[in-house]
Amino acid sequence: MLVLSALLFLLGLSLLLLVNRRQKASGLPAGRIIYADTGAWSPVEKSLFDPNLGLVGRPDYLVQEGDQFIPIEVKTSRVREAPYDSHIYQLAAYCRLVQSAYGKRPAYGILHYPNHNFAIDYTPELEEALLQIVEGMHTLERKTEVGRSHETRARCQACGYRLACDQKLT
Repeated sequence: MLVLSALLFLLGLSLLLLVNRRQKASGLPAGRIIYADTGAWSPVEKSLFDPNLGLVGRPDYLVQEGDQFIPIEVKTSRVREAPYDSHIYQLAAYCRLVQSAYGKRPAYGILHYPNHNFAIDYTPELEEALLQIVEGMHTLERKTEVGRSHETRARCQACGYRLACDQKLT
């Protein structure tokens, strides 16, 4: 009986160490997942909303670590050295939405790529840049005509407005 107890203890300890090692290798915080938009574990959560900005969104995960809420956005594309600016601003928007929904400003959020994780600090400077982008979007919403914002043929070919667009790239 003593041998069986010792074996079970060693097995439990081994599993605990394995889980701890995998969690650290993932680069994700060790807190409790309180929100998931993937539908993999539970029904998709409702969107977060900031009524002051008219901003709506759903981070892939929201982890609670102590009294901190950490939004996590999972990307399928690989990156070389740094995250894409558009992904940083998307994560900043999730930080703003978390602050609005939970009343607590996140210190940072995480961009998870298949080959790299980036912890992005939610600084006042990043928040100000986000607010300028959102204001620019609201300004464009009020316009009756908006020009094409890129020179990328692949984006035009994948666009849902391609057939009606008079600015498409051929």
